[in-house]
Amino acid sequence: MNFRRGSRNGEPEINLIPLIDVVLVIIIFLMLTTTFSPVSGLEIRLPTAEPESAEAVANEIVVVVTAAGEVLVDGQPVGGRDVGATAAALARAAARAAGAQRPPVVVINADARTAHQRVIDVMQAAQRAGLAHITFATQTPLE
Repeated sequence: MNFRRGSRNGEPEINLIPLIDVVLVIIIFLMLTTTFSPVSGLEIRLPTAEPESAEAVANEIVVVVTAAGEVLVDGQPVGGRDVGATAAALARAAARAAGAQRPPVVVINADARTAHQRVIDVMQAAQRAGLAHITFATQTPLE
């Protein structure tokens, strides 16, 4: 009972500091108890490449790897299937292109069904032949 006239109780106050403390404790609890599961499998989509320009590089050595694993250097088939034979063919092609200002670029055209190891063998042969600039031919995406 309030017998005093004219005295009013002040407006009720809400103290926010305990509320903030409780929210922070809840956030810390959730951060500590949350488990991060590693991704078990990744979906990989191989990129397609847009050509920068239509001009061709004048000093390039084109290497074709067929689906059967045969290697052709500048249109000439390589005699053996080993890395040494491919390196010798690349060295001969590099000697033909030695008069240019820039070092030759090895362009690998590999069939989609060829074994990955054959492409690695061509890259290793280019390294043995002293050719450091290697690129892969891609196709433009179909829209």
